[in-house]
Amino acid sequence: MKNKRRTFILTISLMLIFLLTTTVFAAEPDAAVQNAERLGILTLLPPFVAIVLAFITKNVVLSLFLGVFSGTFLLQLSGHNIFGALFYGFLGIVDKLRGSLADPWNAGIILQCMAIGGLIALVSKMGGTKAVAESLAKKAKSPVSAQIITWLLGILVFFDDYANSLIVGPIMRPVTDKMKVSREKLSFIVDATAAPISGIALISTWIGYEISLIKDAYASIGQSVNAYGLFIQTIPYRFYNILILIFVPVSALTLREFGPMLLAERRARTTGKVISDDAKPMVSSEATNLEPKEGIKLSIWNAIIPIGTLLVVAFAGFYFNGYESIMAGKDTALKAIITNSPASFAAIRETFSNSDASIVLFQAALVASIVAMGMGVHKKIFKLGEAIDAWIEGMKSLIITCVILLLAWSLSGVIKELGTAKFLVAVLSNALPKFILPAIIFIMGSIISFATGTSYGTMGILMPLTIPLAHGIGGGDPQYMIVCCSSVMTGAIFGDHCSPISDTTILSSMGTACDHLDHVKTQMWYSLVVAFITVVFGYIPVGLGLPIYIVLPISIAATVLSLYILGKPIEETKGNSVVEKKAANMN
Repeated sequence: MKNKRRTFILTISLMLIFLLTTTVFAAEPDAAVQNAERLGILTLLPPFVAIVLAFITKNVVLSLFLGVFSGTFLLQLSGHNIFGALFYGFLGIVDKLRGSLADPWNAGIILQCMAIGGLIALVSKMGGTKAVAESLAKKAKSPVSAQIITWLLGILVFFDDYANSLIVGPIMRPVTDKMKVSREKLSFIVDATAAPISGIALISTWIGYEISLIKDAYASIGQSVNAYGLFIQTIPYRFYNILILIFVPVSALTLREFGPMLLAERRARTTGKVISDDAKPMVSSEATNLEPKEGIKLSIWNAIIPIGTLLVVAFAGFYFNGYESIMAGKDTALKAIITNSPASFAAIRETFSNSDASIVLFQAALVASIVAMGMGVHKKIFKLGEAIDAWIEGMKSLIITCVILLLAWSLSGVIKELGTAKFLVAVLSNALPKFILPAIIFIMGSIISFATGTSYGTMGILMPLTIPLAHGIGGGDPQYMIVCCSSVMTGAIFGDHCSPISDTTILSSMGTACDHLDHVKTQMWYSLVVAFITVVFGYIPVGLGLPIYIVLPISIAATVLSLYILGKPIEETKGNSVVEKKAANMN
């Protein structure tokens, strides 16, 4: 009764606050800055609502929808009373969703997701997925080897985080299911080898954006630099990326887990249930039940050729799309590199950096789907009409994922318009001692990225602020500025990695057919531990001036040690390990 009374009083109080402050939120020309100044802490309401409700209701769509609505409601408080703001705020949701879908990049991501979903369905219908699973299962003879193979595949698909999530998960899911590895653990491995590896790869769809941010930020302090060379110098200081990539195989090899992941892995090993009883996998039954026809001769080539086509066409597409973009631009130096040495490493690097991944991966998925259809018809596995039906069935299974992505993008748009990130930066960027700045920047990037669900947006916000700040506090020390630069990109990836509203987190859940919130809950413990090590054993020591050849090995050792301190063996019940029980039985 008391709780109900408190809730009622709190609700009335909040309504009164909104009513009394309606006239304060007048519209201004620079909306984001003005909203950040005037709304203050209320700018945190949309991500707070979305994240908290996601955990409470376990319904991502509803949580994101209400998060967007709370944001559009705040935006409509200028010029309307609370009831008008509610009405126009609801109408504003439609505008945000339409705007998200109208964005060419977002539309390309939706199309590539659906096209790759159709491709996976075709490969499954031809028996390719089952054949690969059976082939890998022969090598993956234990949960350890199954996880290590998944990790290796994730590293191999280094060129794009979206492609990583959508390719590795569906291929390895049957294998890990057979080895009784939980979907939560599979989803973590896929997610941990998506953005973390793409963010530090020498050639990827990320690098163009990262290099452009570095170049512009240094230009703001009057320095013309080799942005790609500086990017390479940041790699040893990208502690979170490196440590999370090491954490995965160490966890697999030691078979030690902690937090909710320990419970998930023990459930999978002891009961064979790779997902919990109340789980809601991101992939529908239509996608997971696309079994090949009876009597079909299983062949791994039914998977290798279509997926191989996807990868080859993607690589060729990245080059061609980037080539067209460069040649249509005004940068004569880049044009000279492409014209004089089209096959050089520099040319490949620049073309990949300037390509549009959303278009290229959609095109590659279409070509690979056509190849898969042709193979299936040629081998008389299915008729053309059946192939198209299977492709559409695979696309239908990703509709819920597309809805979630649209809502997540809409929430990101609302947050940007409210000035949420600007408010956080203003609150957190006070005068700081030199040694602590890299750690604080990492934490700032983590908070903003977690709240907004975007690593790209976080980098774009913080990089222009960080380089001048590091230049001023560090007295122009170039090495110190590189460390601070790396902390921006690393913090953005960490926050995005464990945010429930991040597109890569959503895609990882979808690709592994895992319950999205189960994936977030189990992964977050690991991400937070590695982030803690990143700060305490990484950025603070380098901020104090310790050389990287000392700091990096120590941070790696701390990561390995964390599994022995916090982790427990999976095969353990009532304090007695399986090994101990076997020994007792032998005696």
